[in-house]
Amino acid sequence: MTTNVLIAFYSRNGATETLAKALAEGALAEGAEVRLRRARDIVGPEVMAQVPGWAESAARMDALYQAPTAEEIDWADAIVFGSPTRYGAVAAELKAYIDSLGGAWFQGKFNGKAGSAFSATMTHHGGAESTTLSLYPIMAHLGLIIVPTGYADPVMFGAGTPYGAHAAVDGKQISTPPDSDLEVARYQGRRVARVAGALKTLRG
Repeated sequence: MTTNVLIAFYSRNGATETLAKALAEGALAEGAEVRLRRARDIVGPEVMAQVPGWAESAARMDALYQAPTAEEIDWADAIVFGSPTRYGAVAAELKAYIDSLGGAWFQGKFNGKAGSAFSATMTHHGGAESTTLSLYPIMAHLGLIIVPTGYADPVMFGAGTPYGAHAAVDGKQISTPPDSDLEVARYQGRRVARVAGALKTLRG
């Protein structure tokens, strides 16, 4: 029985995207089917033009990833949210997608499925933990079984947070997270896929 993992993320400069791809690698290694989806920008071109590279990066990622939909919640056995930090909380772009899921929530589509979260910041100690934790109450309201990273793998003693994978890109506009952060994300993907598979069996 295949386990389906939906990774819904928002990324502006590519760091959160890179974590999402590493998390997908981990889930795939557990035999899961994975869908990577990027939440769309919600500001106009005049705002995007104020940040060098934003529009170009958005166009590149939108060409690679479909937008997440409410219909995919039916398909998913695990839903993983990824966000850059915005003043210590989830980005508005990802929150807009989550706010569109009221119908799926009302129908109980999330109940008993696995939920997890990860984040990226521009600086170390830039709100990574609070951003990930800001997604925990949302997942609880949706009815997801929250799957944190914890310290169940040796990689967690060198990077990440016990709440979810994280990367700090040192103020660079475009940066690839270090291998240690990507290893945490791969571990998170494996862990989520395993837990989601067990929960799927219980749901029958």
